[in-house]
Amino acid sequence: MFNAIQTWEKSAGQFAKRPSKWIFPSHTRAPNRGMTTSLVHSGIKGSLVVQHSVIPIRRNQMPIPKAQEVILSDAEQQGLEKLVKRHRVGQQIALRARIVLAAADGLKNKEIVAKYAVTADTVRLWRNRWVKLQDISLNDLSIEDRLQDAPRPGAPAKITADQRCQIEALACEKPENSERPITQWSAREIADELIKREIVTEISPRHAARLLKRG
Repeated sequence: MFNAIQTWEKSAGQFAKRPSKWIFPSHTRAPNRGMTTSLVHSGIKGSLVVQHSVIPIRRNQMPIPKAQEVILSDAEQQGLEKLVKRHRVGQQIALRARIVLAAADGLKNKEIVAKYAVTADTVRLWRNRWVKLQDISLNDLSIEDRLQDAPRPGAPAKITADQRCQIEALACEKPENSERPITQWSAREIADELIKREIVTEISPRHAARLLKRG
């Protein structure tokens, strides 16, 4: 939409008539969105100067969804803090832990983006994923497992009723009976043991945790 201020200059005692040709002065550029420029008409009986501002058109935009609130338990807070201090933890895992901690501290997505030089999509992804997985116990899905990449696209392998019973039975066993130096099963340990015993050919820790939760 143009706001035009037209100035008619008299030439030979008459007003310029309808413009027959528009030219851009050599010192100006062609009108561009968001720029202010001048068009000059050069005619036989006068010149017409039209000044206009190009006003960007506001289009309907989808509202930006509100960021999900991250509230950490004491165990989650301590676990994340320990994770970022570990020397052997992967850089990506440590970064994701810092993003979750920053979200729990009340930082907005744009503030986290600036703080850690990541994209807004990355911040939203790990904020939302953490909230989604909080229903699962830390005993079933550890903090580090929550920050792993998502499984490859495709539906998880179908688990039969018999396999589900074996999974639940394994979860009731003591890990030490399987020669594992832990006192409680984690989703990763369960998944590893299921594959080792050939109960399933493959299963992710996240999938194993969901199965245990449903059971």
